[in-house]
Amino acid sequence: MDWSINRARIGAIAGSLGLCVMLMGVSIPGFAASPSVATVTATETSHRFATVWRIRGDVSASRSNGSNERKLREGDPVFVGERVRAAPMAEAVLKTDDAGVVAIRPGTEFIAERFAAEDKPTDGLTLRLVTGSLRVISGWIAKTNQSGHNVVTASATIGIRGTDHEPYVLSTELAKATSNPEGTYDKVNRGGTTIKVGDNKLDIDPGKVGFVRAASKSKDRALLTILLPVLLDKVPSFYVPGEFDAELDRYAQTSDQDSLRQLEQKRKTPSAPPLSECAPVSIAKTWLGQLDGAIVKRDSAAIVAMFAPDTSVRATVRDKDGKMTSVDLSRDEMVQSTIAAMKGLKDFKQRRIWTDATLGELSAGAACDRINLRSVVVEQGKQSGKPYRFESLEEYVIELRAGKWVAVKANTTQQ
Repeated sequence: MDWSINRARIGAIAGSLGLCVMLMGVSIPGFAASPSVATVTATETSHRFATVWRIRGDVSASRSNGSNERKLREGDPVFVGERVRAAPMAEAVLKTDDAGVVAIRPGTEFIAERFAAEDKPTDGLTLRLVTGSLRVISGWIAKTNQSGHNVVTASATIGIRGTDHEPYVLSTELAKATSNPEGTYDKVNRGGTTIKVGDNKLDIDPGKVGFVRAASKSKDRALLTILLPVLLDKVPSFYVPGEFDAELDRYAQTSDQDSLRQLEQKRKTPSAPPLSECAPVSIAKTWLGQLDGAIVKRDSAAIVAMFAPDTSVRATVRDKDGKMTSVDLSRDEMVQSTIAAMKGLKDFKQRRIWTDATLGELSAGAACDRINLRSVVVEQGKQSGKPYRFESLEEYVIELRAGKWVAVKANTTQQ
């Protein structure tokens, strides 16, 4: 879509977002327009461990048996038990719920087998790396239960010591193509890791690469000696930076402090109520009421505060020829459009015909901290002197963050 096609229309779109309702009645988090979230049925545990922060190309998540596959987009949740695959030219960066990072390299496949970030000794993250490479920057789980943070492969287990590291499972095909032995590699950028095979352990320091050869199908116990972890003399040539590594390098510089701040904030913030005490519809109506009030008052700061920085927004509106056009916006773009739209808005009125909300399998755990809401809103007024009236379906995903409900996904569709 040509960005110049309608700065005004995009502004209107943002306006309708519930947040930008003022213009076109564009809505937010996507159920209809965001099938990746809408079609998430129960995964093995329905417990989120991370959110897509950056993505390029085709990266998907499915049940561990390959069913219910969905294409990932920025802002989408990724759940414990899901099998995540990146196409040969695709990459993604996930932000874990303990302020850590899991960067997915091209051609990689892995499963988050366990994740618990409750500020308890039982906290932990276990990633099973099937093939390819990850860059893992540990979050505050490394502070609450360092021994519970592991990357598991077919030939080794990698533990951390407060770390930025890159585990790599070199397949038979890649081993032949790169003239390197097949097996598990781990390159440490910061901190340290420990690579383990049975009772044998090897510590890996920054700038070093550990290696464990893939297990042989032979039962000859004499071959076990070549399966012990070793340090390599140099970094293998197949280790190359990803598209987002410059940003990750900057993130890593302050990740320890940032994760500790988030942990301290978690300790100060009251816990979300249990699911048995959750009232999704009541929470949704209260949140929408605050949003609508901020819009009516033209309070851009209050509007912005109701959306997370990593919010993904999609607005779908009807053009002058009657065709539906969709626009994806970041929060900043939405805010700019909203502010522009508010300047020319007069005689604005709106009413919500109905609102519904559910918790269900998209909850981030066993607490009331994630809600999907849908609402139909009718709004009218004058934009730049021209009268308008729109009816829109608004869909949001709101999360309880630091004690406050904020939108993390939004979709609005003009009816």
